Amino acid sequence: MKNMIIASTSTLAHQSYLEYLLPTLTKHFKDCNNILFISYARPGGITHEEYTAIVRLAFAKINITVNGIEEFENPVQAIQEASGIFTGGGNTFVLVTQLYKNNIMQPLADAIKKGTPYLGTSAGSNICGLSMQTTNDMPIVYPPSFKTLGMIPFNLNPHYLDPDTTSTHMGETRETRIKEFHAYNSVPVLGLREGSWLEVKGDKITLKGNLTARLFGQNQTPTELETETDLSYIK
Repeated sequence: MKNMIIASTSTLAHQSYLEYLLPTLTKHFKDCNNILFISYARPGGITHEEYTAIVRLAFAKINITVNGIEEFENPVQAIQEASGIFTGGGNTFVLVTQLYKNNIMQPLADAIKKGTPYLGTSAGSNICGLSMQTTNDMPIVYPPSFKTLGMIPFNLNPHYLDPDTTSTHMGETRETRIKEFHAYNSVPVLGLREGSWLEVKGDKITLKGNLTARLFGQNQTPTELETETDLSYIK
């Protein structure tokens, strides 16, 4: 049975890394003394080791040790033997490219399906949808496919931002970009605001956090969904 936390972001303003999620993660990883961290997205181009060190400090606060996937000769085996898995944020194109390059996209999906507790933030959440096509990231590398894990039956736009009515910036809004996606694709898209996350238990998907989320469908008016809404109906 799938057991997932799919978060918009790892860090809220004026907080430390994962601070706002730690109470939830204490319960989520309650049966894990150690988790595997997938560091491939490498925010800002930091090294895998530097990224894992940041994650290790955060999880030490809830008495969980962390090993980075870069520490293992066989990443497929590391996925298969992990008692819990966290995929961090950064650049989704880089992350997806590395998942395919190391042949672990399918093993990761299989591990989640069998019930291995999973946490994703930002790019690590993007990959939980049907494709990575609604990421905000620059295409700095070329993945073999945009297809991702498909653990939820829609796409995500993490870090979703509402238009700033006081701004003079004339560039495209997130809503505009998602409408562009829907000119060519029928997959629903959930705009997940900072501080919100999805809790996935089996086939049930619940919106968590204090904010609403914005649901976009092809040729449909976007709708606001309240926290604690069951999103399992979205197809």
